[in-house]
Amino acid sequence: MTLDSFFSFLLKSLIMVLSNSSWRLPQPSFFLVGIPGLEESQHWIALPLGILYLFALVGNVTILFIIWTDPSLHQPMYLFLSMLAAIDLVLASSTAPKALAVLLVHAHEIGYTVCLIQMFFIHAFSSMESGVLVAMALDRYVAICHPLHHSTILHPGVIGHIGMVVLVRGLLLLIPFPILLRKLIFCQATIIGHAYCEHMAVVKLACSETTVNRAYGLTVALLVVGLDVLAIGVSYAHILQAVLKVRGNEARLKAFSTCGSHVCVILVFYVPGMFSFLTHRFGHHVPHHVHVLLAILYLLVPPALNPLVYGVKTQKIHQRVLRVFTQKD
Repeated sequence: MTLDSFFSFLLKSLIMVLSNSSWRLPQPSFFLVGIPGLEESQHWIALPLGILYLFALVGNVTILFIIWTDPSLHQPMYLFLSMLAAIDLVLASSTAPKALAVLLVHAHEIGYTVCLIQMFFIHAFSSMESGVLVAMALDRYVAICHPLHHSTILHPGVIGHIGMVVLVRGLLLLIPFPILLRKLIFCQATIIGHAYCEHMAVVKLACSETTVNRAYGLTVALLVVGLDVLAIGVSYAHILQAVLKVRGNEARLKAFSTCGSHVCVILVFYVPGMFSFLTHRFGHHVPHHVHVLLAILYLLVPPALNPLVYGVKTQKIHQRVLRVFTQKD
């Protein structure tokens, strides 16, 4: 079974399970408020969000096109970058269209099953992005600490297996989210104070027991982020140790510069994500509209900035982008 057929089968199975009303009474649609407290200025807020989404689409499609068409870029770092670009496209497209529709044309209603599918895609692909960042840290570790064996250790077969593990982990860990939510009963107002279907925002609307949902959500978040940050930290600890043994400041700076883009992407992804996660659970004094804005930006800023970071920091991609847009190929 190919990756495409596996993904299509899994998506069809998820839709079939969530749409099956024989084991649970039909659930109502949800009403997405958008940004609570800023209803009068939401159309102005939509403008920068739309620009970020446009940057994400153009930037990541450009990265994928350049890597796909240039055989010299079929190396571990660029293959992982193409995975990151593909994930960013799905992540941004799972969020931005509906959020912009809510903010611009007041298309507030979203079907119950559609809401759960959107939530699944957002959280599953966020997990996948975290996994790809771990894989990129591994690539930097091998490139700096074992440069002579880099192509032998990270050959295309290994990269393919890593990509499959990242994909399957994200799907399997997040499939229980919509299934567990499907068992909840919503007997009160189904108004979500958000611009998209976020897991905890939906859980808080249920009038049935939600302990399992909350516990599983917290466990997955801590498991994914905790293990991934630990793996990245260990990789960079070894990298730092190896670089400090190199003689000469110029050689050290050159070694560190190969990690610059990756470190920037890590900070852009994890810092807003952790802040959004913590404020949602513990930041009771943070204004709700601030939390909603941060949650939206968390899903749009990394996909928009990642192509810019790698396009500027990575010489080969930078040169290839210039050739494409100046038509000098």
